[in-house]
Amino acid sequence: MEENIVSEKIKELIKKYNLDLEKLKQEQIKLAKGLEINDKIDFKLADRFGAIDNTFFNNRLLCCIIVCNKEYEIIDRAYVYEKVKFPYIPGFRNYRELVPMINVFEKLNEKPDFIFVPGQGIAHQRLGLASHFGISINLPTIGVSNSVVECNIDGEDILRNGKRIGKVLLSKEGSNPLFISPGHLISINTAYELSKKMVVPPHKRPEPLHIASKYSKEVRKEVVSE
Repeated sequence: MEENIVSEKIKELIKKYNLDLEKLKQEQIKLAKGLEINDKIDFKLADRFGAIDNTFFNNRLLCCIIVCNKEYEIIDRAYVYEKVKFPYIPGFRNYRELVPMINVFEKLNEKPDFIFVPGQGIAHQRLGLASHFGISINLPTIGVSNSVVECNIDGEDILRNGKRIGKVLLSKEGSNPLFISPGHLISINTAYELSKKMVVPPHKRPEPLHIASKYSKEVRKEVVSE
């Protein structure tokens, strides 16, 4: 019954926004063929780490980005607060959040060596948000998500059709795991090792994501009071 209700809601949204999901699906598949899941830089030399936080309220998206150094001190940050122009439809999150993410990235004066994205990379069944963003800005991206779909878990490995597409990170005892998958221009192992290395207890997620979330909460107080 619940699945039927959800399906009807999606049908209403597709009609309301005049969406061609099949066309978007094919676009995702085509773009995914251009992903490079290998280390394009020497990540041992990386010293500027980026992260994004996306929050929805008042039918708008608050997209915040930070860049920090090895001491996790913020060296640049920016945000955009834009009206949502695409509805939430499972599997097509990119089309709702990608443009504000690109816009906020372009506001940075100090560009990071790589960016953590709160979403899936290649663990997505077609093209995850981290992958789409990575292609758009041509920088290495790491997807950090709370869940995956249409996947199997074998120990630490995330598999789809027998192929490894990410790794499970148990970063905090007693908490649910994080699912790490490369977005673009980085390998599975490096994405996982960087994510694991940058977890600072008692926080669960890599520290740049925690900093981005904290910054987002500060900005939200400002924009809500305006």
